[in-house]
Amino acid sequence: MAQSKLWRFLRDKVGLHGLGFILSLLIIGFAVVVLYRMLHDLKFDQVWQVLRDKDPKAVIAAFVLVACAYLTLTLYDFFALKTIGRNHIPYRVAALAGFCSYSVGHNVGFTVFTGGSVRYRIYSAWNLTAIDVAKICFVAGLTFWLGNIAVLGLGILIHPEAATAVDQLPPIVNRLIGATAIAGLVGYIIWVSMAPRKIGRANWYVILPAGKLTLVQVGIGILDLSLCAAAMYMLMPVSPYIDPISLSVIFVTATLLGFASHAPGGLGVFDAALLVALPQFDKEELVGALLLFRLFYYIVPFALALTLLGSRELLISLRSKRLRAAEAGAPGSGAAGAVKAPHTPDAAE
Repeated sequence: MAQSKLWRFLRDKVGLHGLGFILSLLIIGFAVVVLYRMLHDLKFDQVWQVLRDKDPKAVIAAFVLVACAYLTLTLYDFFALKTIGRNHIPYRVAALAGFCSYSVGHNVGFTVFTGGSVRYRIYSAWNLTAIDVAKICFVAGLTFWLGNIAVLGLGILIHPEAATAVDQLPPIVNRLIGATAIAGLVGYIIWVSMAPRKIGRANWYVILPAGKLTLVQVGIGILDLSLCAAAMYMLMPVSPYIDPISLSVIFVTATLLGFASHAPGGLGVFDAALLVALPQFDKEELVGALLLFRLFYYIVPFALALTLLGSRELLISLRSKRLRAAEAGAPGSGAAGAVKAPHTPDAAE
């Protein structure tokens, strides 16, 4: 009874958004405490030595895997565009919007808002509305979560002990969670296969992909997460041995905790989860692996995305100036005869 009253008070006075914000702060605060306890005696000179001693082949392989993961991320937007019927948008535009929105969102945090803003800036040049962009964000998010459920569910079923290292729940409970996740995923696929399913109302609705397309959607999510986990695996210390499936479970769980915190790049939360779940590894070696992964997955793509977005804005500005200059110099370009050139997307967009 007391718990229900507390819940009603929090829901009515604080609001669900406020509760989410409080939860994010609690996750970040807990992660900061864990990081301090585990890393207060970290030897930075040894971390630097670990970075210098890394096998160049493993580092290159990790970088290539991250690049492939970002290439897969571009399919999130391309698939979403096809789902909402915006087939006139070419892949290059979807790739630019997908890459830049995720690169910025991963680093700034609050991906739904930051990534959505980047998407709108790019897609609005192709006559897509804010509602269209919201639909794209929804379908892309659905792809992400379906992939997470598949990878995490299967991984926990096979190696429940790996999840126990993060959530501290008994392996049998984690195996039950994994089985429930897979059952839910299968049930969802059957549900969308039986008849067209519409989510939303009025002007804001999305017809969910049917069964076969949902399998493609799940496959995109699985490929993305698998490539990221494989990149982390390549950067891990050689010993002690950890199997790829166990690391994938730990990696995805840590990623989701970082996502829930809304911290930029899951900073602190993702790292703390991995450090807690992998105590068998030397701290300096694990921190070195995390630093390289952050460099490849966060910093390099973020810098590239800012460069691409800045170059795009510069090209658009230069083109607008040329159009205005051409209109000003054209015969009959006075106030009465001026004709505004129609907007047509070009390579810059």
